[in-house]
Amino acid sequence: MRLIPVERDRLSRPKRVIYKQSNLRSHEAHHMSPTGTRPEADGQVRDAVRGNWVDRRAPAFARPYLRLSRADRPIGTWLLLLPCWWGLLLAMAADGRAGWFDLWIFAGCGIGAFLMRGAGCTWNDITDRHIDASVARTASRPIPSGQVTTRRALGWAVIQCLVAFGILVTFPVTAIGLGVLSLLPVAIYPFAKRFTWWPQVFLGIAFNWGALLAWTAHSGTLGLPAVLLYLSGMAWTLFYDTIYAHQDKEDDALIGVKSTARLFGDAATPRWLTGFLVIAVALMAGAVALAVPQDAFARLGLLIAGPWAFGWHMLWQMRKLDLNDNDRLLMLFRANRDAGLLPVLFFAIALLV
Repeated sequence: MRLIPVERDRLSRPKRVIYKQSNLRSHEAHHMSPTGTRPEADGQVRDAVRGNWVDRRAPAFARPYLRLSRADRPIGTWLLLLPCWWGLLLAMAADGRAGWFDLWIFAGCGIGAFLMRGAGCTWNDITDRHIDASVARTASRPIPSGQVTTRRALGWAVIQCLVAFGILVTFPVTAIGLGVLSLLPVAIYPFAKRFTWWPQVFLGIAFNWGALLAWTAHSGTLGLPAVLLYLSGMAWTLFYDTIYAHQDKEDDALIGVKSTARLFGDAATPRWLTGFLVIAVALMAGAVALAVPQDAFARLGLLIAGPWAFGWHMLWQMRKLDLNDNDRLLMLFRANRDAGLLPVLFFAIALLV
């Protein structure tokens, strides 16, 4: 079901858009819930995974808060978590050490990614509540749809941050400092699309911080390989979030929200995506080359296979790309979980050599 803009505010200074429902029955049927009702009718969010555990199993009182945290859309947690695992595994491969504390770092990063992604998304929804109400894909989110008040959403964000901080303080002091510092890009990101055409850069700064943190949690110090891995993740974020942003380019143009999708346009986007792909793979390969001793040939070969497979997956996405098919764009965006898992797989295997 498509929401079509039919009227703007008279002076358009707030750039608020009023929507009506179109009568496109086939598209509406595509977005029906398994029960045959529209997702918005029972509080579901339009772009959530259908039949997710929040909508099916979570207590009714908790669902709006879990939706604020995007628990019904787990891809964001994966995209925040995977650079953490890259950093941890590459640090372990670099010094050849593995202990029980590394298992806690691995698990703690998973819990922390869920919590901090939830806190960041909640903060994003608070700051974007007026914009979200004017965009077809986001109007059903908990705040613009009236499921949660802004004050309660802010309280929920604080709770998630405090629990995540409880995990962070179990890490070494340097890693704790990096974790606290990560709050700065998280706080800035929601405002970036108001003042720059490159908000995806700010998302990349926030979402790949875990590569620095997890490397440091294992080794005790921050190294150049971790920085290259972090920059590789930023290029990857530009890749996948530009694909994602193409879903909203029409609505974003109406309300004046900036993005790389609008900046590049349909014609130039494939060239930019190719550039981001090459940069992401090259920087990850550079991180591997710097991290591992050159005489450890077997380990180095397995580690290099990580960025190689990573790049091939992004190339597959490019071949499937259709910038005017929103269902395809969402599928490709979600497929980046598998792209990011490929380096994790090869880095983990390399530890056994």
